[in-house]
Order: sequence, then structure tokens, then C-alpha cells
Amino acid sequence: MSVREVVVESFREGAAPIAASAVGGLTAGVILGGMQEQLAALPGLLVLVPALLATRGNVYGAFASRIASGLHQGLIDSHIRPDDRLQAAVIAAMSNNILASGFAAMLTVVILRWIDYPVAGMAELFGIAVLAAFLAGLVLTVVVIVVMLLGFRRGIDPDTLVGPLVTTTGDVIGIGFLLIAVEIVLALGVA
Repeated sequence: MSVREVVVESFREGAAPIAASAVGGLTAGVILGGMQEQLAALPGLLVLVPALLATRGNVYGAFASRIASGLHQGLIDSHIRPDDRLQAAVIAAMSNNILASGFAAMLTVVILRWIDYPVAGMAELFGIAVLAAFLAGLVLTVVVIVVMLLGFRRGIDPDTLVGPLVTTTGDVIGIGFLLIAVEIVLALGVA
């Protein structure tokens, strides 16, 4: 394959995911920008947001990479059907997502209290983080599996999709479900 052919193929596979990444990042920013009231009602939440989004991107990026490796090696079938390897990867991703989000919330509260910074209660931030992680995890699991398998079946290298699409989708879905989790906690009067 010539250098020109490699460049053309890379552009063909990468242009749309990178464009979607830019739009998705802006969308997540707009949602976060509209959360000023919720951020004011729950001190410390803004400190927690980057950790939650990074968790989602890292966990589901690794999940997508596992699927990509399985597809390349022929260990995972490119048609959506029950598979032990895929099921184990789903359970691992959901568990890591929820545990890391809960840990990030607890660490946020402990550190902010330690430096005498105003912070919402442990129950509020922990509940928001875990609920948002669970809801976002459900949707991201489906999105990652469908995007990776359909992309592979259409001849697109799934590794090209992991970075821009999966992590940006994680940001958009993550911030959306964070807003929903905050609204649920505020509606319940917990905060």
C-alpha cells in the first residue's frame, strides 16, 4: 500500500468520527453550561464532573478496544448475538464504571472537606455519581457494541472508531445522565 493510499484510507475512516467528536464535545459543553443552577445547588459537583467523564471515556474506550481486538482475532462474531467473551466484557465495563464513579465521588467529598472547600454531602454526590454511571453505562454498552460491530461489518477498522466516537459519545451521554441524576436527587430532596 502506498503512502497516498494509506493517507486516503485514514482520512476516509477518520474524518466522520473526528467531526462527530467535535460536535459531541460541543454538545456536552452546552449541556454542562446549562447546568449552572444544579452546580450551584450541589457544591463540589463541578469538581467531580471531569472525573466522571474521564471514567466513562477510559472504561468504555477500553471496552471498545477489547471488542476491536476480539473482532480482529476472530474471537467475537461481528453479528450481535450472545457471546461469553462479550458478556464478560460488558460486566467488567459496567462494574468498573460504577465502582470508579462511586470512588471518585467519595474522594471528591473527602478532599474538598479536607481543604475546607464547600461541598455537598457524601450521600448526594455518591448517589449522583453511581446513578449517572449506571444509566450512562447501560446506554454506552449498547452504543459501543452496535458501533463497533456495524463498523467492522462495513469494513471500517474498529480501532479507528474507539477514540473519537466512543469517548465523545461517553462525554455526551455521561453529561446528559449526570444532569438526569442531579435532577432526581434534587427532586427527592436529598440535597
